[in-house]
Amino acid sequence: QVQLVESGGGLVQAGGSLRLSCAASGSTLSINAMGWYRQAPGKQRELVAAIGIGGVTNIADSVKGRFTISRDNAKNTVYLQMNSLKPEDTAVYYCYYRSLRSSGVDAWGQGTQVTVSS
Repeated sequence: QVQLVESGGGLVQAGGSLRLSCAASGSTLSINAMGWYRQAPGKQRELVAAIGIGGVTNIADSVKGRFTISRDNAKNTVYLQMNSLKPEDTAVYYCYYRSLRSSGVDAWGQGTQVTVSS
């Protein structure tokens, strides 16, 4: 089992920046990919960014050029640097991981609220 603890959400004005962190603990050797989804009120959860164990990244078109995902394998932590934030980025952001034997999401973090004011 892997546990995920997120931090770094909050309220920011449009154009501002935030950095989210997600620390994994437990059976971390089983982790393959980690990343972030978000869910805005009344909308489906959508993938924002993901990073594989080798560092290959996948960034949603809606945030490409503004968000960066990185990973510190020694700390079992993934980061989401969010720059030039827009009101439409307002959502609950969920960290997730995928194990080496899985093709889907194995566990979610508790979620952290990001609110961007105009």
